[in-house]
Amino acid sequence: MSNVDLVIEERAASIGNFLVGRLLPFRQKRTVGPFSFIDHMGPISVAEHDNLDVDPHPHIGLSTLTYLFEGQIMHRDSVGSVERITPGAVNWMTAGRGVVHSERMPEDIRTTTPDAILHGLQIWIALPKELEDMEPSFVHIEAKDLPSWEEDGVSYKLIAGEALGRKSPVPVYSPLYYIEIKSTEHKKINIGSGLFGEAAMYILEGGVKSGEHEYEPKNILISNDSTLCEFEMKPNTTVYIFGGEPLPEERYILWNFVSHDTDKLEKAKQDWINQNYEVFPLIEGDSDSYVPFPEGMKSFKNKK
Repeated sequence: MSNVDLVIEERAASIGNFLVGRLLPFRQKRTVGPFSFIDHMGPISVAEHDNLDVDPHPHIGLSTLTYLFEGQIMHRDSVGSVERITPGAVNWMTAGRGVVHSERMPEDIRTTTPDAILHGLQIWIALPKELEDMEPSFVHIEAKDLPSWEEDGVSYKLIAGEALGRKSPVPVYSPLYYIEIKSTEHKKINIGSGLFGEAAMYILEGGVKSGEHEYEPKNILISNDSTLCEFEMKPNTTVYIFGGEPLPEERYILWNFVSHDTDKLEKAKQDWINQNYEVFPLIEGDSDSYVPFPEGMKSFKNKK
């Protein structure tokens, strides 16, 4: 990107059963457009981990976007969805006023393919203020249904949103984009005219040159002006461009909850601690365990 305002390095974070690479939020940049949270999962070998499952846990005020590079995850939620996600497909879950979901290694993979790898991105996208209390929902989009094309030997895929003259079938709720770009050769890329709002680039593999600077994998490059999205890709490079129009109100995060209103976060916290099934229903077929609210986690009331 010809104007890099900030570089964020991937940081290790625990999500209970295994470590992930935390990319957003960052102390100097909490959001990029409506994107409020990004974890890089793996690559993790099933053989090296006893438990890659994430037990039932709650969300409010956001949509989750799960995108895998390798492996498979079985998704279940309190809306009644049961869906296996595979590489290149999209699981899009909108929490709205409250949802519970689990993410588990499929049993057939666990028992028959111990050398399997799990690798992907888990993304949270904040909902507009007026939609934070909408009904929860879930949509699965197969890889073949996402817009994919090639220009000058470079492969593009529009995973979510609208950009570069194309529109993804993923039902987003504010102006945004999430784009995959792959090249096996050294290439110059200039797509700023097809973007808008804030933009960021995550380097998955290979390397990128912007101006006189070169950047390695596991970095996010952020530009406050998406029209300056111009860079060089080294051979065998994969990057993800994401961003869009920032939401007008600041977003706050408390554990798995996102909102413009800290009182909503506190209520969600108490509803989960109290196991209020009217707000956070049980998941049919996966209700024997759940992730408790973390002990010692500070709330917004504690900070006043």
